[in-house]
Amino acid sequence: MPQRFDLLVVGGGVIGLSVAWRAARGGLRVAVMDPAPASGASHAAAGMLAPVSEVTYTEEPLLRLGLASLDRWPSFAAELAADAGREAGDLDYRDGGTLDVAFGADDMAALEEIAAFATGLGLPARRLTGRECRRLEPMLAPSVRGGMLAERDAWVDPRKVTAALLTALERRGVTLLRTRAAALETSAGRVTGVRPATGGTVGADRVVLAAGAWSGGPGGAGAPAAIEGLPPGILPPVRPVKGQIMRLRSPEPILGRCVRGTVHGSHVYLVPRADGELVVGATQEEMGFDTRVTAGGLWELLRDARELLPGVTELELSDAVAGLRPGTPDNLPVIGPAGPPGLWLATGHHRNGVLLAPLTADLCAGDGDPGLLKICSPLRFQEHR
Repeated sequence: MPQRFDLLVVGGGVIGLSVAWRAARGGLRVAVMDPAPASGASHAAAGMLAPVSEVTYTEEPLLRLGLASLDRWPSFAAELAADAGREAGDLDYRDGGTLDVAFGADDMAALEEIAAFATGLGLPARRLTGRECRRLEPMLAPSVRGGMLAERDAWVDPRKVTAALLTALERRGVTLLRTRAAALETSAGRVTGVRPATGGTVGADRVVLAAGAWSGGPGGAGAPAAIEGLPPGILPPVRPVKGQIMRLRSPEPILGRCVRGTVHGSHVYLVPRADGELVVGATQEEMGFDTRVTAGGLWELLRDARELLPGVTELELSDAVAGLRPGTPDNLPVIGPAGPPGLWLATGHHRNGVLLAPLTADLCAGDGDPGLLKICSPLRFQEHR
């Protein structure tokens, strides 16, 4: 193992692994430090790549980021599969769009407004009657009155993506350090590496902090210890947002595309896999670092999913997990240099970590629109403070 790396990524979720893979493909000597890579929010995520169906009036900057990253996903998936020695379809990347359905007059009015907003931005958002929705997805409930098809949206299996990233990193010679980062090492005001919890020092020309919900330091009961050595005011205001999610299984897929809807005031989505798995998610809970799967959370998911797809209760329950999304006050990620030379941040992606992985990797590699990097700059919070 070299005594020093060009890049050391702290965090082994889909963001950290993507940043490391992109750098390794560029010829850099790279290491990733994480005690349990690919086991956190990326493991729980459903994998919707849906910037259009999730567009809102107040989040146009996030929409810009999402569309730019969605454009990168086909080449990202193809290159990753090739690097990992897999077939192109092994990541279960598909681009069949997202169907957002409505049940009542208020739901329909809200969808009409969103569709008009999206089309006003030049985005494909096709309005559908209830009959047209059921023609696309025959298993939908008869009570569906109409919907909107965001034809540009896509989806992927995050577990297959992170597995492929780990294989690709190994084949590229990236060093995986299965330990916790205890402290940053600095010299003359510059970050020079990381001290792992197991002792010693791992030197690096640049350190990227990509530890998801754990990037923001102590957060109460159950929170991990903060990384020491960070200058005051550098840590981003990232908080954990709990999401419970379940996976069901049938012999054959019962949906052909992602389906979303608002039931009892909360959003629920159904994401199909090619092998018959159906992902149902997800709750949004401000519960700190609590990762317990609760009966109430699963009941709410199943109750709401049944409104969209009555047959869902007949499926086998194969998995139920809770992940911690890294949220920020403005719902935008935190990507870029963070103050002291040698330190970058790549965190705060909230619900969009899988979607934004290709763009984040490119921005960290210096290959991207500077305007997009400015949107994500950690300095926006430091300046506010």
